Amino acid sequence: MERRHERLATPWAAGVAGVVFAILMAAAIVLVRLALPEGDGDTVAVDAGQRGAVRMALTLLPFAGIAFLWFMGALREQAGEREDRFVATVFLGSGLIFVATLFGAAAAAGTVLDESRQQGSPFGRDFAYALLTTYAMRMAAVFILTASTIGRRLGVLPRPLVVLGYLAGLTLLVVGANVPWSELVLPVWALLLSLHILRGRRPAPRA
Repeated sequence: MERRHERLATPWAAGVAGVVFAILMAAAIVLVRLALPEGDGDTVAVDAGQRGAVRMALTLLPFAGIAFLWFMGALREQAGEREDRFVATVFLGSGLIFVATLFGAAAAAGTVLDESRQQGSPFGRDFAYALLTTYAMRMAAVFILTASTIGRRLGVLPRPLVVLGYLAGLTLLVVGANVPWSELVLPVWALLLSLHILRGRRPAPRA
């Protein structure tokens, strides 16, 4: 009975973790985009307000990564013994690589705080954007595509949400690096999926 209560509570945990991730990730993306415009000249000139925005984004990102790991684990738990090992492996691998690359982008963005004081080169900023838009978002695209595939095969996601997931994944995979602000597709998708989970589930009663 206790094990059954744990399994029933998992969707609720996935929904809450997904909402937390979506909010923190979106806030961090907006802060970084506003503070460090991409392709803005050959030198880095960041004022105190922009440095504060970058620091806030760097504070939020580790918690966003933790929430994403919880979100990913709770989603995978729902598949249980019915999961396709091939798709599940891609799902798990893409999620882990996404978090690792996201943290790498955050570390690169942090170097801008030191460079800006000396009017240094924009290497840190460009490197951070390359990690975020070219690598992290493409891993996020694979994660979204595999999550949508799992949801479709198990019949736990409605068709509109599956179609939206495929469109979001293809957007990040194909044009994400070339379209500014396209990174927000990820938290928007996570938020919609999490709200669907929360709307269809309630917290399980304690044993």
